[in-house]
Amino acid sequence: MLKKMYRKKLLICSIVIFSMFLLCIFPQKNKKINIKEEMNYNENIKTSPIFLLDSNNYIACTKIISKEKSIEKKAMELLESLIIDGPKQDNIPNGFKAIIPNGTKIYSLKYKDNVIKVNFSKELMNTKKDMEEHIIEAIVYTLTSINDVKYVIIYLENELLTKLPKSKINLPSTLDRSFGINKEYNINKLDNINKTTVYYINTYNDKTYYVPVTKVNNDSRNKIEIIIDELSSNNTYKTNLMSYLNSNTKLINAEEKENELKLSFNNSILDSINEQTILEEVIYTISLSVKDNYDVDSVIFNVDNKEIYKSVLKTLE
Repeated sequence: MLKKMYRKKLLICSIVIFSMFLLCIFPQKNKKINIKEEMNYNENIKTSPIFLLDSNNYIACTKIISKEKSIEKKAMELLESLIIDGPKQDNIPNGFKAIIPNGTKIYSLKYKDNVIKVNFSKELMNTKKDMEEHIIEAIVYTLTSINDVKYVIIYLENELLTKLPKSKINLPSTLDRSFGINKEYNINKLDNINKTTVYYINTYNDKTYYVPVTKVNNDSRNKIEIIIDELSSNNTYKTNLMSYLNSNTKLINAEEKENELKLSFNNSILDSINEQTILEEVIYTISLSVKDNYDVDSVIFNVDNKEIYKSVLKTLE
């Protein structure tokens, strides 16, 4: 009898121990378990602006991951990303294309005193007539996107490039953003020609990017007046380019002082009158346009004599 009771207790204990073992291996579904998930990302990843061909054949500003810190190494990395099927082709985001002809070599690149001098192989101009100027635009705008780079000097096979071979367009020996990009011409006389670069918005797969267009005309107004007029014009929507600036927006006053451009608007520039906010896309299109046309460090947006936003141009990408 005792043996029988002992065996029964032993069996019960064994069942309990086995059940506990199973619970340890297979937890109950309703039991809360705290698991710390580790995200595999690097907060130190940096990006750099680059000007590539978009799907509409505009030279557009997008970003690529850039590992380099020195100006010369970063410049080389960006230029190699501009070469079709080049060593950095994998850097190019979807919706964009490289523009420098395949096989182009970069013999040398040097930076000094805000100037980059770069020597290309002859393949640089192995392109169609209507693409020659776009190649120069992409190079100049990409390199001058690097902080402290203001000018670019281009050599072709050790010779200073002063004329494009097919289009016969003359180039200044030292290039900067005054050269223009995606140029649109509306000229009725050859004197008092004005160039004003205006940034518009485009999208690819719901991602926003910015497209600069240089208006070449005889408009004698201040550049900021032209910028605001162009961005608030309904004519913008006749192209693939967009602007989110309300058509009723009026520039009341513009004052350039102490490296700042103070812009005063009516309240039509506001996205929300109650919250006193301006759309980020509006801030960016105006600020990027100012950056290309004015030698200032910041843009201040005022409405009814109240500062709504201050844009620091050096931090824009």
